[in-house]
Amino acid sequence: MLNLDQEKVRDLPGWEKNAPIPICMDGDYRALTFCCKPGYSLTFGFKCQRDKTLKELGITPEEFIKIKEGFSKENNWDSDIVCFGSMTYCCMRSGGCPRRDLALSLRYPNKTLEEIMKIYYQKKKELAKIILENVKDPEAKEKIKYYLELL
Repeated sequence: MLNLDQEKVRDLPGWEKNAPIPICMDGDYRALTFCCKPGYSLTFGFKCQRDKTLKELGITPEEFIKIKEGFSKENNWDSDIVCFGSMTYCCMRSGGCPRRDLALSLRYPNKTLEEIMKIYYQKKKELAKIILENVKDPEAKEKIKYYLELL
């Protein structure tokens, strides 16, 4: 059993304890749920670990996109307002993201921002589980077993 580095997790509404920090900040595999869409240049691309992490888990960029976009359709998370056209690619910025927060408020009208963020992080946790459940490589499955138990 692994011990989570407490500096690399945070408590979030809807995720509760031990939500991973972003991959670009050395977060664990579950943080793929907060990663951007592959194939685009990023402001912080020099420290992006998404592609390396996907390769380590044996998930192709195309599979990753298919997982995220399937989840987006199932949860009505497509949006022209946010980057890459889907809230599945939105980050975990707890201080707020104007486009993400506007898209969420349109998706969940009549809810408070606190309620909306709880739903958002709960859905991101569900998506993290789906991403990790799509790992097929036996060695990679062994690496993620502990993280799946946390979901």
